[in-house]
Amino acid sequence: MATVEQKQVDSDEAGMRLDRWFKVHYPELAFGALQKLLRTGQVRVDGGRGKADTRLEGGQTVRIPPMAAGGSAPKGPLTAKTIRNRSDEDALRAMILFEDKKVMVLNKPAGLAVQGGSGVVRHIDGMLEAFRNQKGEKPRLVHRIDRDTSGILVVAKTRGAAQKLTASFRERDTQKTYWALVKGTPKKREGRISNWLVKESTPDGDKMRIGKHGEQGADHAVSEYRLVESAGPVSWLVMEPHTGRTHQLRVHAVSIGCPILGDPKYFEEDPNWEFPGGMQKKLHLHARRIVIPHPDGGVINVTAPLPPHMVQSWNLLGFDEADADKEE
Repeated sequence: MATVEQKQVDSDEAGMRLDRWFKVHYPELAFGALQKLLRTGQVRVDGGRGKADTRLEGGQTVRIPPMAAGGSAPKGPLTAKTIRNRSDEDALRAMILFEDKKVMVLNKPAGLAVQGGSGVVRHIDGMLEAFRNQKGEKPRLVHRIDRDTSGILVVAKTRGAAQKLTASFRERDTQKTYWALVKGTPKKREGRISNWLVKESTPDGDKMRIGKHGEQGADHAVSEYRLVESAGPVSWLVMEPHTGRTHQLRVHAVSIGCPILGDPKYFEEDPNWEFPGGMQKKLHLHARRIVIPHPDGGVINVTAPLPPHMVQSWNLLGFDEADADKEE
């Protein structure tokens, strides 16, 4: 039977917030579970009710309820839903694929926004506050991926690294590889897509459309694609954007007659086409790999595992991830 514990605060923990103290001593306790214990008054500091932002003093005694002492870490794959009960720091640490003193590379879950906007409550940029260092420096985004797209997101941990990484994206010294599951099969097994994209307002929000050279607001967009395998009504494409326009790959997939499955903006319903059974109607676009110069020299080369909904689809279709990686 679980019992209540009484734990004394060490002198070197003086000034630490109560919620951070719990994170140090009970890392398996989910953020949401701790908040519930605090709200219900089950956590006490020297007999008084504890709050998340309570600053501890050396020698104080913290009452640890049974749920905290015997808590368990959140299970299952990382998704926008499963991180809800994790603190920002916990959630970001679970996303890290690569980290050193200058750079972090994250595997962003599908459905989690990179930056704030209308109706956006939680986003990567805001969560990075949890990693602000002793100098007051917060890690910086150096590029973006769409909210519904999963995968590689590069973050700079210093101002100098941000300048160099941003320049690498701007000067196209970066190789970005995406995996997509699309409707149909492209006419050519591989190809280059080059056109002009224009943003326009629609009742469903901003969308991109293919425009003309010289048209106001038109930006040149270039992508390459390669067919890996087809299974029935769908195909697996490897796509590489050479420019970084909004929704570029999503619009380019439509332009070759193969919209990306689950795309809420660009996949138009077709009464003669049925969405494959057993698949989730989520965007099947994943930032799989990045190769980018490191700010201190050398190269960062990172690959991100597929999100759960795409793993499910790959298993259903019998696709082998190694088939694309071998060719790359």
